[in-house]
Amino acid sequence: MEEIVIQEVTKIDLLALQRISVQTFSETFATTNTEENMTSYLNEAYSLVKLTAEINNSDSKFYFSIFENRVIGYLKLNFGKSQTELKDSMALEIERIYVLQEFHGKKVGQILYDKAIQVANQMQKEYVWLGVWEENKRALSFYKKNGFIEFDKHIFILGDDAQTDIMMKLLLQNSDS
Repeated sequence: MEEIVIQEVTKIDLLALQRISVQTFSETFATTNTEENMTSYLNEAYSLVKLTAEINNSDSKFYFSIFENRVIGYLKLNFGKSQTELKDSMALEIERIYVLQEFHGKKVGQILYDKAIQVANQMQKEYVWLGVWEENKRALSFYKKNGFIEFDKHIFILGDDAQTDIMMKLLLQNSDS
């Protein structure tokens, strides 16, 4: 069986990024949100204009997980001023880890997560943080399993629905400790 490859996303990958973003977000949240709210959010969050700006932002990085030449998931990291909330120079934000539903349970999310931690360590960050919708029990369990702890909450707007995200963080081991 072929291995899963992690590849940094570039400008030429824009349409593939849009496809995987829309598909994975829809698979994850369509059953628990209205069609109107999903359509509104998908059209705004994953427009080609918005994704182009995100790819061109030097304080963000995207990575694809690829299996048999097919994009099956992706990761978005933010640091510096690109972080959605904390804007701490010693932190890295995992803004998105999404995997196609058919690959759930096959360690793809863990591989993407491991890449995020590798990047954070290479950048000598002190901690990694993220926000997870309080109703996304699968993701909350995944991050708790990986050592994240809850530290706050924030509101995430999906269409016209204000939802609560649990903010979580993981302190990284410094090489000199």
